[in-house]
Amino acid sequence: MKALILAAGYATRLYPLTRNFPKPLLVVNKKPIINYIVDKLSRIEECDEIFVITNNKFFPHFKKWAKTIKSPKKISVINDKTLSLKDRRGAIGDMYYAIIKMKINNDLLVIGGDNLFNKDLSGFVRFVLSKKRHPCIGAFDIMDKKIARNYGVIKIDASKKIINFQEKPKAPASTIVAMCLYYFPASKLDLVGEYLSSRSHKNDATGFYIDWLRKVEAVYGYVFGGRWFDIGNKEFYKEASNTFK
Repeated sequence: MKALILAAGYATRLYPLTRNFPKPLLVVNKKPIINYIVDKLSRIEECDEIFVITNNKFFPHFKKWAKTIKSPKKISVINDKTLSLKDRRGAIGDMYYAIIKMKINNDLLVIGGDNLFNKDLSGFVRFVLSKKRHPCIGAFDIMDKKIARNYGVIKIDASKKIINFQEKPKAPASTIVAMCLYYFPASKLDLVGEYLSSRSHKNDATGFYIDWLRKVEAVYGYVFGGRWFDIGNKEFYKEASNTFK
């Protein structure tokens, strides 16, 4: 299994903090956000390599960071060659770029570079392995439909299969939201290219891909407990900085 950390966004809602500095490298409790993710991935026995994909603007930051991070896994930083919001590839575009450039033909765990939560990934990995090579996503019950409007909202049945997915809905079907954590079996990676081959599809949010994918392939959702922070704006970043341990 390979892991891919998505870190190519420009995080404009956090300006000026992220005008010239990548969000995943912002510090929470004396540690860059991305380090928490690497620590969790490093404890997954099935994972043997970690890729970090970023943009050309922040590539030097991540190359410098990669020299300092300690992990038993091999870590490689990928430059997606984009320079600004105007030419960005989007989350799905970056995932496809990494798959092609690095010739990934293994099961793939994908996680957002700003994904901050306090549970480890062992439960999620056991869950995906139990689903016999079906795509799976990590989710969190945010317990408030008003807040859920800001996220990709999922609805799951008794078998944990996703039966509905709404990207930032006005009237959420549940309070369970996708947290930018995905597992894609090797046999299904070609579906990313199939999705992107149609210009009618959007590549800027993973939720659009998951909604398309669940209609052609069974997709399952694992709901995490504990705490989860979406570092989307200064208020959430401040809250995480003050309370996350």
